[in-house]
Amino acid sequence: MIADTLISRDLALWQDARGFLDVRSNDVHTLISYRLAPALLAEEGGADAAIVLPAILLHDVGWKRIDPELLSQAVGPNATRPDLVRAHEVHGVEIAGEILRRHQPNGVDIDAVLAIIDRHDTGQGATSPEDALVKDADKAWRFTPHGVATISGWFGNGIDETLAMLEDFVMPTMLTPAGRIIAGALLAAGRAEAQSKHYLKEI
Repeated sequence: MIADTLISRDLALWQDARGFLDVRSNDVHTLISYRLAPALLAEEGGADAAIVLPAILLHDVGWKRIDPELLSQAVGPNATRPDLVRAHEVHGVEIAGEILRRHQPNGVDIDAVLAIIDRHDTGQGATSPEDALVKDADKAWRFTPHGVATISGWFGNGIDETLAMLEDFVMPTMLTPAGRIIAGALLAAGRAEAQSKHYLKEI
């Protein structure tokens, strides 16, 4: 039997958040990152899942309030509007705060969750084990097949070019050993798939 992606405590949060996540493929991105987070939690001791999971579920709700026409300028190695990244964090804290205070999920430190959302993209390093795992779960998505395809579509790049960009610009920012292992494994799998046609062609 396949386990549900969302635990029961977080399902109500998802139902309120999903309307804010229908931009930039953030809905699927969020569900994938949410599922990667327990793998990181299992390998990295000392982090509180009751902070990590709600934070990753709600971290990108703020993009809904950014003009879709400007999104391409906000991300990537040649981004010209980094202020939009900060803006989505600020909006995200406001939206996530409303959702969390509405539901008051049992055992969740709302202030700690919001502090992570507030600097999940613009903060340097990590302020806590939970912050590190949220950031790594968020970035690890970029190495998944869905992440690679989505990012390739944003920039009009081929798969090989996107994988090279991830290796050069994202891999060095992974904060935990487990995050680096997951990202490295997904990168290797992506490269193998991209190169498979070369090895499978008729001799």
